[in-house]
Amino acid sequence: MNFKLVTLLGVKIDQEVYEVIIPTPEGEIAVYPSHEHLVSLAVPGAITIRYSKDDSDDKLEHLAISGGVVEILHKSVKVLVDEAIHSDEIIEAESQAALDRAIELRKNAANQIELDKAYQMVDRHQVRLKVAQLRRRHRS
Repeated sequence: MNFKLVTLLGVKIDQEVYEVIIPTPEGEIAVYPSHEHLVSLAVPGAITIRYSKDDSDDKLEHLAISGGVVEILHKSVKVLVDEAIHSDEIIEAESQAALDRAIELRKNAANQIELDKAYQMVDRHQVRLKVAQLRRRHRS
């Protein structure tokens, strides 16, 4: 099936894949060829891609997403998100430092706007760390 991942910067992935795992408000869903039609929200989390049926777990590709919209048809999956960061682009030490700063901002928020922004930053960096850990675990 065709998988297209589109960010605000353009098309990140447009390839044939065997399986895509997408984080939704109801939990992660695994999408295979001939999946039932579905439109859903994607929540901040990890998208996992298996390109071929025979690919082992160490060949899985992981991306951290910010949330968005998912459209599933029998032969295609389209995910529209603000940002998607490939696991190879994530530097764990930088993400951990950014998470620590976001947690501190959350503690010291002076109003609801600052608090909401801090929560978004915490979510973003927690997801990035999760994706980096998935990469490390599957490549060990």
